[in-house]
Amino acid sequence: MEIGMRSSFTTSLTGKMQISSFNSLWLIPVWRIRFCGITATMQRQSNSFPFFDSFHRWKKKQVVNQSQCFSVLLLYYNGSNLNLSSNSNQRDSETDTMIASSTLLRLPTLSLQTSKVAINSRIFAQPGVGSSGSQPLLAYRRVVFPSRNSINGKVDCCFYTSAVLTDDNSSITAEEEMEHIGILSTDPSLEQYKDHFKYRMSRYVDQIKLFTKHEGGLEEFARGYLKFGFNNEEGGIVYHEWAPAAQEAQLIGDFNGWDGSNHKMEKNQFGVWSIKIPDSDGKSAIPHNSRVKFRFKHSDGVWADRIPAWIKYATVDPSSFGAPYDGVYWNPPSSERYHFKHPRPPKPLAPRIYEAHVGMSSSEPVVSSYREFADNVLPRIRANNYNTVQLMAVMEHSYYASFGYHVTNFFAVSSRSGTPEDLKYLIDKAHSLGLRVLMDVVHSHASNNVTDGLNGFDVGQSSHDSYFHIGERGYHKLWDSKLFNYANWEVLRFLLSNLRWWLEEYNFDGFRFDGVTSMLYHHHGINMGFSGNYNEYFSEATDVDAVVYLMLANHLIHEILPDATVIAEDVSGMPGLGRPVSEGGVGFDYRLAMAVPDKWIDYLKNKSDMEWLMTEISWSLTNRRYSEKCISYAESHDQAIVGDKTIAFFLMDKEMYSGMSCLTEASPTVDRGIALHKMIHFITMALGGEGYLNFMGNEFGHPEWIDFPREGNGWSYEKCRRQWNLVDTEHLRYKNLSIMLKATALYFMNAFDRAMNSLDDKFAFVSSSKQIVSSTNEEDKVIVFERGDLVFVFNFHPETSYDGYKVGCDLPGKYRVALDSDALEFGGHGRVGHDADHFTSPEGIPGVPETNFNNRPNSFKVLSPSRTCVVYYRVDETGEGNSGSKVSQSNEKKRSD
Repeated sequence: MEIGMRSSFTTSLTGKMQISSFNSLWLIPVWRIRFCGITATMQRQSNSFPFFDSFHRWKKKQVVNQSQCFSVLLLYYNGSNLNLSSNSNQRDSETDTMIASSTLLRLPTLSLQTSKVAINSRIFAQPGVGSSGSQPLLAYRRVVFPSRNSINGKVDCCFYTSAVLTDDNSSITAEEEMEHIGILSTDPSLEQYKDHFKYRMSRYVDQIKLFTKHEGGLEEFARGYLKFGFNNEEGGIVYHEWAPAAQEAQLIGDFNGWDGSNHKMEKNQFGVWSIKIPDSDGKSAIPHNSRVKFRFKHSDGVWADRIPAWIKYATVDPSSFGAPYDGVYWNPPSSERYHFKHPRPPKPLAPRIYEAHVGMSSSEPVVSSYREFADNVLPRIRANNYNTVQLMAVMEHSYYASFGYHVTNFFAVSSRSGTPEDLKYLIDKAHSLGLRVLMDVVHSHASNNVTDGLNGFDVGQSSHDSYFHIGERGYHKLWDSKLFNYANWEVLRFLLSNLRWWLEEYNFDGFRFDGVTSMLYHHHGINMGFSGNYNEYFSEATDVDAVVYLMLANHLIHEILPDATVIAEDVSGMPGLGRPVSEGGVGFDYRLAMAVPDKWIDYLKNKSDMEWLMTEISWSLTNRRYSEKCISYAESHDQAIVGDKTIAFFLMDKEMYSGMSCLTEASPTVDRGIALHKMIHFITMALGGEGYLNFMGNEFGHPEWIDFPREGNGWSYEKCRRQWNLVDTEHLRYKNLSIMLKATALYFMNAFDRAMNSLDDKFAFVSSSKQIVSSTNEEDKVIVFERGDLVFVFNFHPETSYDGYKVGCDLPGKYRVALDSDALEFGGHGRVGHDADHFTSPEGIPGVPETNFNNRPNSFKVLSPSRTCVVYYRVDETGEGNSGSKVSQSNEKKRSD
């Protein structure tokens, strides 16, 4: 199949009129928007190429006296210039005049031009009317919409009606197909934004149709790595690279002495360069593990060497400081390839995620390897009863201190930690331990490096010839990085294929999408304090190109791997992000509960213990969208980096250096710190979401901060490691101490973390939809809630314990302690008796909840020590075991099914 896009398309403008043979046609849509008698005609920017209709932002002018309806007139002209008839005498003040700067779309055989069109708010562009030099009108379409509460709502409707370059099928899905959007039933308050959901759904459906017609479907389209980059074909190696701005191109490398004069490449009409290098004496002309680069000439005659965009491996000379990366042709013989031996573990009911960075996982101040992580760290993760590992910094990034978020080579593994085969060994080892592996994928931006990144292919060309937007739209000013043009056909191929590559080549079980907020909005969330007002999510600020890409990505991932876990890092709280694409959502399985760690930091920095508000803590943990699952966490890598503090360091600070030995009595600071460390992490897990995440080392209160080697610290690795020796040392409170020759080790923070996870393994409370907060007592500093059939009692009071404290519950019966943070093995004081039975008493009038105790039909009394959390389970008195064992057995059955 020819690589690239077809050169002839048709579009449906009216449902009846078809325009085809666009090879010599400018398609210029003009908008006439009418607000209560005031008419404005503006030219829509159409800089997407060639299949997408860009969601273009335009500067709003104040419009008064909004009427009950408004209309849009779409005018389609043939010609490179648009002239609107206007009478200068009718020109309003500058306030009522809009200037639309548009990049006009020309199809593959033509180039782009830019024009500025001054549009008066009283101009009425009649079909076929214009100055003597104007081109005839091809077609027009008027659509009338009801008024919304804001101008943004009207603009949303306008964008929904825009035409898309497509094939013979109508570009806008039939109205009846768009009327029933499931997410609107879940949240009726979204109904007023129905046009927005219909628009983006129509864009998504149209794109799927285009993939089917021109590429054999979405899944086939996402096999771009079988077409681009290096691939073996009979008799040789074929190499393809998309670089439409290049004037000439060569393939260079070790195999030809870096002289490309005999390996010149050819370019097709879609800007794809290709070359086939025949085998030599039956052997590959390019040896495995040899260096290669793509050499091309700019339009100004300058030659440049770049790493191939689809390269599978890239390395740098470690002996040369600041040396550039080289692309590496990776094609090991079968005997040297790693072959997976273990199946993927089943999808857990609730992911308990261990976030990890391979490079900094060693106890020594060095960069650790994939194999060292697999052999030394994975067993620790499994021992603490996590079921999922989330790997950071997998994709190649030339700047180590970027934490892996300034990606340079998207298909290549980070060579600092080993080879592609080494990473496969790690993932297979994780699977053998029952651990699923997620990848922290970065599709929100890319490194702005020129010599070793995608940015090197940007030589001043237009946006449709680039991976990135041009100008300010293509640059993230806070991250100092490049922003993808998600409306570009080849960018979609690149990113979607990238996802498939990691799933199928490396057996990843899903992804955590980084920086989703930046993708969702044109403002990238910069200086935005999202209030939850729905207008913040569905307006001209929404980047629908990016939203549609994420919908396509989630659809693809779940088609390839139905049991995949896909998580969005979004701080804005966009409604629908965690709902299926089929319902009008974006398709993520989970979103990160990013407000939770901010709340804990605020409390630890700014409030004394007695100022902690139980209602506020409860609200912060439970404030999430109905039917959209969250991954809760008290802290992640973000809270551990230099300039910030971990929770343990906030709590114990300098005493972590001197007060952690069990050979002496714990100071009040350390005693408080260990107690609150356990409580904060546990209530976050139990109440904050449908999954839980912990960053490497925080489970045992790793001290200090993370500081990657950089010029500012003398390129030191001292604080870019994990001090596992702290949790392994017998006399430190991080782990245990054999006191008075007792044989039983007393596990503290690390042991409690293990017990938290084990409790969920047994009772499956994190995945339970039953979550009821029955009491948030500000005077007592106590929070009581039920999750599943467990009853949780958290006493945050720094001094007061309560004997005979009454707690409400749903089910009657006998309750016992399931987990106690004050137990001796967790560094507590052993104040709660674990053998005691707690019998319930009925409350109130049956069937009348308001007469119950804290709206619960039953209650029982407990001892609630200060700074302690205790969990109670209901004893199954009908037979063997307890209610938890039945839950566990039921969960195992579901997993096997």
